[in-house]
Amino acid sequence: MKRDKIIFYIATGLLSVIVLFSVYMYVFKHEAIVGAFTSLGYPPYLIYPYAGLKLLGLFAVWNPNFKALKEWAYSGFFFAFVLAFFAHIMVNDGGHMTAALALVFLIVSYIFNKRINK
Repeated sequence: MKRDKIIFYIATGLLSVIVLFSVYMYVFKHEAIVGAFTSLGYPPYLIYPYAGLKLLGLFAVWNPNFKALKEWAYSGFFFAFVLAFFAHIMVNDGGHMTAALALVFLIVSYIFNKRINK
C-alpha cells in the first residue's frame, strides 16, 4: 500500500508540473501561445478558459473528497492530452512528446489512485 501511494504521488506530482507549466505559459506567455494555438488550428479565445479548466482539473485530481468530479477530471485530461498529441503530430512541431509524457503520468496516476482508494 505504501509503494502504491508513493507511485501515485510521484506520477500525479509530475503530471501537475506539466499542467501547471502549460497554465503558466497560457497566462504569462500569451502571445506565444496564441501563435501555437493558431498553428494547431484552435481559436485563441480558448486559451484562458482552458487554463482555468486545467487548474480546476488539478484541484479535483488532488482532492480526495470529490470522487465523481475526479473521474471527470481524469477523463478531461485524457481527452485533452490525446487531442494535443495528435494535433502536434499533424503540424509536426515536436510538441507531441510532452503530451505523450503527460498521458503516461495521467494513466499511472489514475491506476494507482484506484489501487489506493479501494
